[in-house]
Amino acid sequence: MHYAQFGRTGLFVSKFCLGGMTFGGATTPAGAAIGRLSQQETNAIVDQALDAGINFIDTADVYGGGD
Repeated sequence: MHYAQFGRTGLFVSKFCLGGMTFGGATTPAGAAIGRLSQQETNAIVDQALDAGINFIDTADVYGGGD
């Protein structure tokens, strides 16, 4: 995995990002349109990403209705 320094924090962030939009439920119009993943599926994907060295996960308060 390749990493980039995150400003002057001393932290390094993976250059690949795991998108979390399908994590959670179809509780919003966007979620209903793109589908949803179960908790088991979400856990498996996050575990694989962490094992691959990804430490940058895209989240937003609108994903899964903020759940």
